[in-house]
Amino acid sequence: MTTLVLTFIMMAGLLLLLWGAVGFIQDKRFFSSAPKEIQEAAQPKPERFKGQHILGWCMLIIALLLMAGAVLLGAWDGIRNYFAIGQFFLRFIIMFLGMKAFDIAFFDWFLLCHSNFFPHYYPEVKNIVGPHLFGYNTKAHLKEIIAYIAASGVLALICTALSR
Repeated sequence: MTTLVLTFIMMAGLLLLLWGAVGFIQDKRFFSSAPKEIQEAAQPKPERFKGQHILGWCMLIIALLLMAGAVLLGAWDGIRNYFAIGQFFLRFIIMFLGMKAFDIAFFDWFLLCHSNFFPHYYPEVKNIVGPHLFGYNTKAHLKEIIAYIAASGVLALICTALSR
C-alpha cells in the first residue's frame, strides 16, 4: 500500500512539474522532449499575470521535492521495515515505472494527443497536436525505462547496505 501511495505522489509531482513548466514558466528550454513540430511552432509568451513565472518555478520546485521525498520516504520505510534487496528493488521499480506509465498514458496519449492542454497555453500548436503524435518519443521512453531499472537496482543496493 505504501508503495502505491508513493507512486501516486511521484505521479502528482510529475504532473505539477509539467503544469508549472508549460503553463507558467513557459520557457522553450522545457520543450526539449516535445515533438520537433511543437518546439518549432511554440513562441515565447509574456506573463499573463504578475508573478506567473515565479509561480511556475515554485510549482517546479515543489514537484521535485515531492518526487525526491517519495523516493526518500520509500527508502526510509523499507529500511525501517527491514526490506531485503528484492523488496527495495520492487518498490522502486513500481514507483518509477508507474510514473513512466503515467507519463505515457496521461501526458503523451491524453494531454498531447487528445486534449486542449498544450493549445490552451500555446494556441499556435493547435493544428499540430493530435493522435498522430503518439509514440513520437518511443526511443526516449525506452532509454528512461532502462535508466529507471538501473536506478532501482542502485537504490536497492544502497538501501540494503544502509539497513544492516
